[in-house]
Amino acid sequence: MNKLLATLIAGLFATSVYAQTQAQSTTSTGAPTTSTATGMTPAAGSQTGVTPAAGTTVVGTTSSAQGTSTGTSGMSGTTAASTGNADADKDIAKANQKEAKEIAKQDEKISKATQQANEKKAKAQQKADKKIADANEKVMKADPEDKAKASAKAEKKIAEAHADAHETMIKADEKAQKKIVDANADKAKAQNKAAEKTGKAVAEAHKDAAK
Repeated sequence: MNKLLATLIAGLFATSVYAQTQAQSTTSTGAPTTSTATGMTPAAGSQTGVTPAAGTTVVGTTSSAQGTSTGTSGMSGTTAASTGNADADKDIAKANQKEAKEIAKQDEKISKATQQANEKKAKAQQKADKKIADANEKVMKADPEDKAKASAKAEKKIAEAHADAHETMIKADEKAQKKIVDANADKAKAQNKAAEKTGKAVAEAHKDAAK
């Protein structure tokens, strides 16, 4: 009797555990959360919008100049294992070396273009900040009866300062992006050329081995 009772209890416990496990599994395997990230880098200038806070801040200095350094990496995919053929291995090593040199050269161009864009945007920010400070100072110094007029005039100057800074930053990013696109294209060409030379060298090694 005791054995039968123990068996029944064990069976009920196992059933309960199984049901609980299934319930947990069901709740944890609901519809997958849709990712909002597209894997794409934010467009240049996405953080360079005019900040309307009291007209005291201009375009963000963390703007897209940081994003201008993005692009295809200089990662080589052409390195091959030894073919067992000295001449082929020499050609492959030479191709990889030439590719690495070209990629380093283009990466330097990208870095320089990014730095130049950042410098131009920083200067634009400083220039706008000065204009805004001057405009606000004139409002503060204005007589009470002239405050409204001075304030309206300051608002116009502040809006112009924002617009000028923003335009300068957009142009700086545009110029940098063009250089980066060209540099990445040259990197891709170098990688493709190295891959071609590697492929031909391997083919020649196989040809010689088959003789």
